[in-house]
Amino acid sequence: MSHSPGQNVLFVHWHDLGRYLGVYGHPDVSSPRLDQLAAEGILFTRAHATAPLCSPSRGSIFTGRYPQSNGLVGLAHHGWEYHAGVRTLPQLLSESGWYTALFGMQHETSFPSRLGFDEFDVSNSFCEYVVEQALQWLSEPPQQPFLLTAGFFETHRPYPRERYEPAASDTVTVPDYLPDTDAVRDDLAEFYGSIAVADAAVGQLLDALEAGGLDRNTWVVFLTDHGPALPRAKSTLYDAGTGIAMIVRPPRDSDLAPRVYDELFSGVDLLPTLLDLLGVPVPVEVEGLSHASALTAGVHAEVRSEIYTAKTYHDSFDPIRAVRTKDFSYIENYASRPLLDLPWDIADSPPGRAVRPAIGDLRPARELYDLHSDPTERHNLLLDVQPEYHAVAAQLALKLNAWRQQTGDVIPSDFTGTQISNRFTGTYLSLHGRPATSRSAAASDRGIDPESTSQD
Repeated sequence: MSHSPGQNVLFVHWHDLGRYLGVYGHPDVSSPRLDQLAAEGILFTRAHATAPLCSPSRGSIFTGRYPQSNGLVGLAHHGWEYHAGVRTLPQLLSESGWYTALFGMQHETSFPSRLGFDEFDVSNSFCEYVVEQALQWLSEPPQQPFLLTAGFFETHRPYPRERYEPAASDTVTVPDYLPDTDAVRDDLAEFYGSIAVADAAVGQLLDALEAGGLDRNTWVVFLTDHGPALPRAKSTLYDAGTGIAMIVRPPRDSDLAPRVYDELFSGVDLLPTLLDLLGVPVPVEVEGLSHASALTAGVHAEVRSEIYTAKTYHDSFDPIRAVRTKDFSYIENYASRPLLDLPWDIADSPPGRAVRPAIGDLRPARELYDLHSDPTERHNLLLDVQPEYHAVAAQLALKLNAWRQQTGDVIPSDFTGTQISNRFTGTYLSLHGRPATSRSAAASDRGIDPESTSQD
């Protein structure tokens, strides 16, 4: 594996995008700058979040540990925090000689100073502000290698028309898990409008790297946290919920050719992969696997045969666990819940209202899907009597149980879990005097300590 000491990292992350980019087979989406980035770098086609909601997913990305291991099993703005002693990517790089900076979105803590950045400003997460600050910073970059993290609020609901011009609704392709109505099309068109704005903002950052010659020695990492804010996507363990866009462009001076990486990749794998690429030791407590050798060798090599995903607390207690291979998706539901337990922002949306009559039945305890014949996971094979499917599910259930034991995954009873969820949400309500929300790009509206939102 070839790497050069002192390489930089530009890390751009978005909310709630899933894989809604042109390069992922969405020709109705306008994303020319990210499509070009993919053409110049490594496009990950089977990357998955560890969880289908913001804080647990991001916690795994930045620590290389699963939510049950790092402590972020629920939303940071509902009060969940990292366990004491959990180390993050910026901490690890800062300790190894990198200068680390964050502009814009983070969703891991109400106390951003805990994240370990040398410098941060999370006061505003709209892409215009983030890019303005980042461009100013890049005009006089530090003399040492750096990690510059840019977090965009864009692609999270809502998509106000005064900020994002919608796409043409008649050109929108409605996914098969949503009803094709005018209201749903209009909603998707607004979502697409936010993608176009954020894509152009990423382009500004890429142009600044090139103008300063920094692209020659900088890894560019782009990813999103989980699936789009649509029913049967975000907050579920189906592919639409955990599947994420991920693009990595090596430094221009490296000898790594563009490629498509079609291997399974988990959110916990990003930290060890990046550390390996940068020549930084990977801490023993990290649970993810490094793909650095597979990426730099230029040959297809299977790093992992399965990935694991989890949901425990979102706007309510909804415990679900899943294991996914290239062939099958196996899901266990541990509490009696409707087919879809919609988060507040999705429930209030046109797609949420459109599916409401069809989601009230109880979901099955176990689900199995053939990802070759049924890639959108519509037909639960465990409703059939064919013994070969039940044998596959039994094997995957053993893998899932072993992973849960290895990671210390304890799921409370339905009663206890509901009480815990109500306590955290109730505390938020009492502090803020209004419903919990993650819809705002303002730090104060995400429960962030106002005394800890910027640092020079």
